[in-house]
Amino acid sequence: MKTREQIYRKEAAELLRDLTTYHYMYRDQLLLLYPGKESKIENLLSYFTRQGRIFYEKDKDLYHDGTEATPDISMLASIWVLIDFIERVEYHSAVDFPAALVFVADGELYEVLYVPVDKEAVMEHAMAQQGSDAEKRIVIVEDAAQIARLSIPYTTAYCTVDMQTGAVQYFKQEDALG
Repeated sequence: MKTREQIYRKEAAELLRDLTTYHYMYRDQLLLLYPGKESKIENLLSYFTRQGRIFYEKDKDLYHDGTEATPDISMLASIWVLIDFIERVEYHSAVDFPAALVFVADGELYEVLYVPVDKEAVMEHAMAQQGSDAEKRIVIVEDAAQIARLSIPYTTAYCTVDMQTGAVQYFKQEDALG
C-alpha cells in the first residue's frame, strides 16, 4: 500500500515548482494545469497553505509563494494561454522580459509575450534587441486593435485573454485589420 507521501510526491513537487516559478496563480489556473488531478491539487493547496509554505488571497482567489509584492498581470494572462495548450505541453517555465513564459508543446518551442496598450513600440524594440530560440510566438494584447500596430517576428497568433474566465480568443494579424 502506498503512503500519502508516495501518492502526492510528484504533484506536490510540481505544484510548489509552479508557484515559485510564476509567483502568483489563480486557483482555477492551478487546477487546470493538472487535468484529471484536481482533487489532489485541492488537497495539496490546502495542506501547503496550512503549513505556511504558500499563501492564499481569498478576495482575489490567488495563491502565491510570498516573494512577489503584487500579482503580475502579464504572467497571469500568459498562464491562461499555457493552459489552453496544457494537454500537449511537455515543459513550461517563466522567462525574462520581453517574454513572460515559454513552453514546449508537440516538440515546438512557444514564447508568450504580453503587450500592454500603448507599449507596442517598446515591445517591438525589445524583441528586435533580443535573439530567441522560439519557433513560435503567441502575443497577448489587451485590445485587438493593438494588433494592427504590431510587427513581431515569428508570431503564430495574437490573442486577448479574459482575466475573469481565462477564455483566450486568438487572432491572425489579418483578422484584426478587418
